[in-house]
Amino acid sequence: MKVFNTEQIRNIGIFGHGSVGKTMLNEAFQLGLKNITRMGSIEQGSTVSDYNPDETERQISINTSLMNGVWRDHKLNLIDTPGYSDFYGEVVGAMRVIDTVFLVVSAKSGVEVGSELVWQRAEKDDIPRVIILNKLDQENIDFDAVFNSLVEDFDQRVVLAQFPVNPGPDFNRIVDLIRMKMLTFKTDGSGDFTESDIPGELKEKADALHMKLVEAVAESDDSLMEKYFDSGLDEDDFRKGLKEAMAHDLIYPVFCTSATTNIGPKRLLDVIVNFCPAPNELKSVKTVEGKEIKLDKSAPFSALIFKTMGEQHMGELSFIKVFSGVLKTGEEVLNTNRDMGERITQIFVLNGKQKESVDSLMAGDIAALVKLKVTHTGDSLSDKNARIKFPPIEFPKPRIREAIKPKSKGDEDKIGQGLHTLHEEDPTFMYENDPELHQTIISGQGEMHLATILSRLKHRFGVEVDQEEPRIPYRETIKKTAEAQGKFKKQSGGRGQYGDCHLRIEPLERGAQFEFVDAIVGGVIPGKFIPAVEKGVLETMEKGILAGFPIVDVKVTVYDGSYHNVDSSEMAFKVAASMGFKAAFEKAKPVLLEPIYEVEIRIPDEYMGDVMGDISSRRGRILGMDADGKFQVVRAAVPLAELYKYSTTLRSMTQGRGIHTRKFSSYEEVPADAAKKIIEEAQNREED
Repeated sequence: MKVFNTEQIRNIGIFGHGSVGKTMLNEAFQLGLKNITRMGSIEQGSTVSDYNPDETERQISINTSLMNGVWRDHKLNLIDTPGYSDFYGEVVGAMRVIDTVFLVVSAKSGVEVGSELVWQRAEKDDIPRVIILNKLDQENIDFDAVFNSLVEDFDQRVVLAQFPVNPGPDFNRIVDLIRMKMLTFKTDGSGDFTESDIPGELKEKADALHMKLVEAVAESDDSLMEKYFDSGLDEDDFRKGLKEAMAHDLIYPVFCTSATTNIGPKRLLDVIVNFCPAPNELKSVKTVEGKEIKLDKSAPFSALIFKTMGEQHMGELSFIKVFSGVLKTGEEVLNTNRDMGERITQIFVLNGKQKESVDSLMAGDIAALVKLKVTHTGDSLSDKNARIKFPPIEFPKPRIREAIKPKSKGDEDKIGQGLHTLHEEDPTFMYENDPELHQTIISGQGEMHLATILSRLKHRFGVEVDQEEPRIPYRETIKKTAEAQGKFKKQSGGRGQYGDCHLRIEPLERGAQFEFVDAIVGGVIPGKFIPAVEKGVLETMEKGILAGFPIVDVKVTVYDGSYHNVDSSEMAFKVAASMGFKAAFEKAKPVLLEPIYEVEIRIPDEYMGDVMGDISSRRGRILGMDADGKFQVVRAAVPLAELYKYSTTLRSMTQGRGIHTRKFSSYEEVPADAAKKIIEEAQNREED
């Protein structure tokens, strides 16, 4: 493949809600770019971008896929991303490296939760956006209503660049408001089209919409606005202005397609070349120190690894975007996150699973590296002397947790190694061996996400696990002040054991953890034994008394006691303190505490009643509700014990249109009936 200069490169990310047609849009692009001779199908598992066994089995995109092609002497890098919220981390990683968002929206369903998430992320990162209204071959399309919802839900600067002439099963004609021509597409799936004058019955509508587009372009620039009012914009002004307005995030054009029948996508290849910005036509990227890096091939080399994935027979593939300089095979570069060198052995440009080796990669370009030794997702690579480091990728926090245990004894080390590798590849997947719960806890974005991870664990690392419900990290505490004596006296020939202490325990405010007060006067307990008293208390608190969970938010005062000159020891006072603490704890109205999570649920308005009722059934309380377009955002405090598999329940309740996030909030008292059950279960576990 020839080397393309930065200004000849276009980096396009294809985003949207699940099942809106992103993969098939990319498939149509592949046919237009002559990378394939006929379009594949999702059902047959034959598309270019969904080639992973997990994807072909589930018939959805799971991984970010890199594609490229040449159109009118420009290199187009196309990144296809998953739409399901379980794989939102893939979207976040891709957003860091693309230069234009192609947001695909179903003309049948309109704006959905996934569309909103992509829009908000692109808005946060100031990325130019193009909206693709897809599935215009479906029946009963209300194009005007869908377009109005785009303006209402996204931005007033959303403007039509095309409109369909005959939406529905026979859809094949589009009026293009940039060329001011009617495009008639062949219905043989080739994607080819012819241009003709706009029919008389559509001319008035087309002129009015064209004028709106021209006005939107003029409003994006003061000098264009002045010229527009003085003499009007000629075609050259309009086209330059449209490209500038898109690059500066001032206009969001809407285009029309039916990806499965290949109506519309081929025209978009020209749109990408003519109107989407080259990498160096956008604002500079910044390092962690806030220094601007100019996207220039003559500058020192810098790059970001935005995804890693394991591939059979190849090892690890690292997806990279070069932000400055040129990367060449055989070079030694610096991983500035780990301060270690990496040798670049091979560079591949990808079309799904097809790889083509290249010798160098220009500033602004995207490709994949293989067999890097220490580099993982989110790491920066740099010229050794420049030491450039980019901010980390802000991946979403986990929304679901599960416990796993090996099916076969002796697999623990292989499982640990596999989980570590899978986390390095996908930072939205987390795991920990929880010493308190005595379980390996895995967490991620949803059940499908975790199922995919465990499938990879099985097929790549040869180990299988059983899943079980994660235990809840309850806590124990007290509600009132109590006092007790702990006296340990033992005589069995020779030197005995003697320790005696009086303890007062008091509740502290939530989150205060522990306070120890030495109130001994007159040396009734020698100072050298006081640390042993505190240690005895802490060890008992760690083991728990009610149900074996750690005790928190307690103030302990040792205020009296006695000792024996010969028989007293640190061990004796430690045991005495444990006895005294247990006795006082049982008198201090002990209770169980449970972790409460703040949950934010984003749903279409029509599911509000069901979701609110479900939250109440989970002992949750509503903290607030906000309307956001046609979506409702519900905030609620819900016990962690009631959130097991909640993402699946929510998906089922909202037909896949609801999503949630969660974060730890606080510990609160468990209701008495639930606490009784938890204590009984803990006692039964201990007996077993």
